[in-house]
Amino acid sequence: MTERVVILGCGYVGLELGRQLTPAHEVVGVRRSEAGLEAVAEAGLEAVEADITDPSSLDAVPDADWLVFAASSGGRGAEAAREVYVDGLETVIDQFWSRSDPPERLVYTSSTGVYGDHDGDWVDESTPLAPQTEKTRVLAEAERVARERPAEYGGHGTVARFAGLYGPDRYRLDRYLTGPVTAGYLNMIHRDDAAGAVRFLLTEDHRAETVLVVDDEPVEKWAFADWLAEQCDVEFPPKQTKTERLADDDLSETARRRIQTSKRCSNALLRELGYEFAFPTFREGYHAAVEASLE
Repeated sequence: MTERVVILGCGYVGLELGRQLTPAHEVVGVRRSEAGLEAVAEAGLEAVEADITDPSSLDAVPDADWLVFAASSGGRGAEAAREVYVDGLETVIDQFWSRSDPPERLVYTSSTGVYGDHDGDWVDESTPLAPQTEKTRVLAEAERVARERPAEYGGHGTVARFAGLYGPDRYRLDRYLTGPVTAGYLNMIHRDDAAGAVRFLLTEDHRAETVLVVDDEPVEKWAFADWLAEQCDVEFPPKQTKTERLADDDLSETARRRIQTSKRCSNALLRELGYEFAFPTFREGYHAAVEASLE
């Protein structure tokens, strides 16, 4: 049987997920903009225009065996985040599970931002959440919706909690090569492994409620920046402590909280489930970017 997978918010990770799922599965990519729909079609997926916050527009989306919610609020504030991640997610779940042929399951993509600050300590799926901004509190609420609401219909929801995404078009070498680089930990996941983990959770039918999607090695920003400079054959970038960075009066409150937040995320559960990484650490993940910089 060929399952139909509907990816709502089929963007950076969703497009790669669709590529990994085809041709073994039928994949529908849902976007609300013309440019987004063009990208979905170019990836060889069925493109459908719909708005996750509008139940009537979702009528155009075919039934799904597996549903992936990967929509974005576009980097806007907490109010926009709530409209997408909480209200939109509730709308999607109610709309699809009210159909005569509802999905078997949902995978919702979240963020490690829900952990808040742990002063560099390790966190995993059992660590209590401590979101420190209104937006990350919204994300934590959306996680609850993703797990609980499908269950009300007899379905199952899994939260895939992503670390910082990087990969093609998102390597941002200049940020770390020119500096100044502020102290703190980086928790990263290559786009291909972010998509790969969601594919794995779907196709291997793992029913964990929450899975941290992060690579094998959280790394201190200064160490990462120096490694990158060495690989690219340039001088080590300037560094600054958190105290020095926080002394900048022009810092937004969001940036200030991000600097003050430090943790190391464990992927032990994802490894235990059996997922094999294409890019286990930043060293493999940044190889292509480093090679391109040396050409």
